[in-house]
Amino acid sequence: MASKIRRGDNVLVTTGKDKGKEGRVLSVDRKKQRVLVEGANKIKKHQKANQQNPQGGIIEREAPLHISNVAYLHKGSPTRIGFIVETEERGGKTKRVKRRVAKTTGEIID
Repeated sequence: MASKIRRGDNVLVTTGKDKGKEGRVLSVDRKKQRVLVEGANKIKKHQKANQQNPQGGIIEREAPLHISNVAYLHKGSPTRIGFIVETEERGGKTKRVKRRVAKTTGEIID
């Protein structure tokens, strides 16, 4: 099944301690249905010293959120996402193309 939220999308957190925060999606785990949103759901992790972090200590980073707890932002307002299937001609052949659509406005997202 195609994922409605993709890496690089701007989303709004709809539930939880960070409700109302906006951020960019850093990664999507389709199997676990989790997204990592920049600046949302921050946690403190005790990090042992290693080559990347020779000092070690307590670092702050984002934790994944469930995909149902974020809403796609289209032109600054949250919206649901749908799909449409279009046919395109490429090199004399017709090909079906699936595109994401904002449900509130009906505009094609990408």
